[in-house]
Amino acid sequence: MTQTAPDADIVIAGGGPAGMMAGLLFARAGLRTIALEKHGDFLRDFRGDTVHPSTLDLFDELGLLDALLEQPHDRVEDVGAVIAGTSYRVADFRHLPGRGKFIAMMPQWDFLNFVAAQAQRYSGFELRMNVEAIGLIDDGGRIAGVTTASGETIRARLTLIADGRTSKLRAAAGLPLEDLGAPIDVFWFRVPKAPTDGNATRGYIASGEMVVAIDRGAYFQCARVIGKGSAERIRARGLPAFREAVSRAAPVTAAGIGALRDWDDIKLLSVSLDRLTRWSRPGLLAIGDAAHAMSPVGGVGINLAVQDAVAAANILAAAMARGDDPDPLLPRIRARRMLAVRVIQGLQRAVHRRVIGAALGGRVDSAPWPVRLLDRIPLLQRIPARVLGLGVRREHIRSPAAR
Repeated sequence: MTQTAPDADIVIAGGGPAGMMAGLLFARAGLRTIALEKHGDFLRDFRGDTVHPSTLDLFDELGLLDALLEQPHDRVEDVGAVIAGTSYRVADFRHLPGRGKFIAMMPQWDFLNFVAAQAQRYSGFELRMNVEAIGLIDDGGRIAGVTTASGETIRARLTLIADGRTSKLRAAAGLPLEDLGAPIDVFWFRVPKAPTDGNATRGYIASGEMVVAIDRGAYFQCARVIGKGSAERIRARGLPAFREAVSRAAPVTAAGIGALRDWDDIKLLSVSLDRLTRWSRPGLLAIGDAAHAMSPVGGVGINLAVQDAVAAANILAAAMARGDDPDPLLPRIRARRMLAVRVIQGLQRAVHRRVIGAALGGRVDSAPWPVRLLDRIPLLQRIPARVLGLGVRREHIRSPAAR
């Protein structure tokens, strides 16, 4: 341990789902926790919206689910797709155990603001906005905190890296990264729509295109899935061709697609699929996207990040509250979480190859037989609902609540 007195028990770099959930749980356990977010707010369009049943159940265990569901959201009780013009339902969440029997389509900035507000109820929690951690304090081979873009040093007993898939700190820590390869990128844009009673979120596969339309009430947040490296070729065809391709594949966007006036309205998101082969070193732990970048397939990134934070708190919080050295426990977090990461990334790679690859190659003119079977036999829809909604080796709140 460093001989210089730490500023906190834990410093967290990154204010996404992993960082905010970890901040809440460690502060709840009575630990002095400083969370750093480089932006001035959480408002980013490219953040995912899907709060899955596994995450809803965690907030229920914390006694916070009713308050969470007071935030703006829609309930999605089943998941389907429109393939070659025909709608299919493939997963039904209504039979899951617990209160989380649906996906809450909640803008991530509302979710993060809620978690931050809950964490700030604890006197030991401090959220510093507009503060970016850019370097690590190395104290004789042990990480003892971070340095910020403004030149500040923040020392802590444990440094938690949760600064996303482009993490600067995991590279600075020398943690080895395995790139699994992602054959897709995504164009991300808004299309206005009339509000409806139900949530009309759907994926569409038709005419060699794949479009996901996320219903956010007054507009669809749309993702046009494209082959990796094909963005410039698509731009070269012009904006009218882009609008036509999207509205042909996803007819629900046709009425509002004209709102795309220029390419500034359309953002290109580079998709990554990777994972660290080692998540920790003395004094430091990586979780969430910093430890394993997920594909958008299934919208599971938020929920895996939250599960990482819960596992970290379950293993570390009580020991750190007693004053124990956290270093011997750090490898246990990766050991606990790697099965879930491997399984989900394996499923995403299979979808990349067998579904998205076929869709973009124009080889899908009807739904594959598993999709047709799931649609015809509702009982079978409980299987993908359980995998998608609850995941693999899901976590429960085991970390202590200090008085």
